[in-house]
Amino acid sequence: MNHQRGLTLIELIVFIVIVGVALAGVLTVLNHTTRHSADPMVRKQALAIAEAILEEVMLQPFTWCDPDDPQAATAGSYTLCSAAAEFGLGPETGEARASATNPFDNVNDYHGLTTTTNISGGGAAPYAATVNVARTTLNGIGDATPTSATLLITVTVTAPGETIELQGYRTRHSPNLLP
Repeated sequence: MNHQRGLTLIELIVFIVIVGVALAGVLTVLNHTTRHSADPMVRKQALAIAEAILEEVMLQPFTWCDPDDPQAATAGSYTLCSAAAEFGLGPETGEARASATNPFDNVNDYHGLTTTTNISGGGAAPYAATVNVARTTLNGIGDATPTSATLLITVTVTAPGETIELQGYRTRHSPNLLP
């Protein structure tokens, strides 16, 4: 009796189909993983930008008057400031974040700030950051009026496929402390 060894043509075709389907599935997962492997880097960079800007804003004074005001070190309320416009949200006329001669010098100066950056350097700036400063209440401290002792600072960074938003509260704990 003659016994044949090996595979039949049908067994070989079924084997090729099964291996082909499995290989297509593995390659699809590998392609997806490779394509999205940069996402954690983008998220970390966007978070680093948001943290840096929030820290920059939080470290600024929150005084009754603008620090440039002659009454800033002694004023007991915003009504004693030289100019009422200094108490509004947003920078005073002529102030700019990166100015060497007239930089932002108070928390409220950052309201409405929009900036772009590119952490990796070169090319277009894929990270856009915006800052919103709003009067708020925090555990009964402050209100929505111009005399509020509490501000809510919101920093939003938008990157390709990613949006990070950080918030921080700032209270007027030392209204006459100047830098």
